[in-house]
Amino acid sequence: MSEGVRIDKWLWAARFFKTRALAREMVAGGKVHLEGHRVKPGRVVKAGDHLSITRGEEVFEITVNVASNRRGSASEAQLLFSEAEASALRRAQVAQQRRLENSTQAAPPRRPDKRERRQIIGFIRGKD
Repeated sequence: MSEGVRIDKWLWAARFFKTRALAREMVAGGKVHLEGHRVKPGRVVKAGDHLSITRGEEVFEITVNVASNRRGSASEAQLLFSEAEASALRRAQVAQQRRLENSTQAAPPRRPDKRERRQIIGFIRGKD
């Protein structure tokens, strides 16, 4: 294997993003930082590099263990990096807070039936 791998390929292989195109967009959009600096999708990542990856509300602080461009199973992908303990704890706390906020909202008792759906659509389109 070569010394390093393109960062978009590595993010795809490590299963942070579903497609390589999405990984490339996120890197170009500034959602991925290498050693605290914004990078381009073609930047080479090597073992020992520190990455900060923002995916939605989640922020991963990781260290690259293996520079691989081969996408394997999820268990193989976890061997490619190691996450900082503080990062994992912070993500768990944010997830717990999100669960608590969502648990206070009452779920609707049932889905609208056909007649109610038509009324909703009519209201949205401005017919009523």
